[in-house]
Amino acid sequence: MRDKGPARGFTLVEVLIAMAITSLVAVIAFSGLSAAVSGAESLLGAASRSHNVQQTLGLLSRDLRQVVNRPVVDEFGQLSPALSGGELARTMLTVTRAGWHNSTGAPRSALQRVQWWLEEGTLWRGYFPVLDRAPGTEAIETPVLEEVTRFEVRFLSSLDLVDSDRNDVIDRRDWQDNWIADLSQPDLLPAPPVAVEVVLNIASLGEIRRTYVLPSG
Repeated sequence: MRDKGPARGFTLVEVLIAMAITSLVAVIAFSGLSAAVSGAESLLGAASRSHNVQQTLGLLSRDLRQVVNRPVVDEFGQLSPALSGGELARTMLTVTRAGWHNSTGAPRSALQRVQWWLEEGTLWRGYFPVLDRAPGTEAIETPVLEEVTRFEVRFLSSLDLVDSDRNDVIDRRDWQDNWIADLSQPDLLPAPPVAVEVVLNIASLGEIRRTYVLPSG
């Protein structure tokens, strides 16, 4: 029987080459996995962000589409319009709205006084537990959307003022930047406008513009 001789092992150079190849394959695999995970997290974050934005717009839409012409007495004992807003108003947007669900049957109105404002990059919504407030009545405030760099509202007093160009772009020259009571006539409160335009600028998403036609009467 022929002697096979001593078994031949791997040389140091071969071992080092094998280790280098294995390391390279591991690095490539890890990079691919890391990119896939990062992509999935990015998509998940974008989806979550989009969901939050849509929720915010939905809530804002419900507030505006259920506006009722019910002025309120504020904590200073002054009568305030059913809707007010703009840079000259105390809050960027304040409305009296219907449809406040009362699942517990609490002794309160189905109308709700709601406020929207921007503070340090966060869009807030607040509501009062009563319509006509006594001194010290506090609003219940909730942050609804972060990374908002701009929140503006404009108001249209009459549908007769609506105009657009050949591309159906709305002419906003007749829209008002503020909707507030005339201080020279404190007993004469403005009725709600016929439409409100809301402009939001959101980091990473850019500008969002929505126009809401308010209920009449």
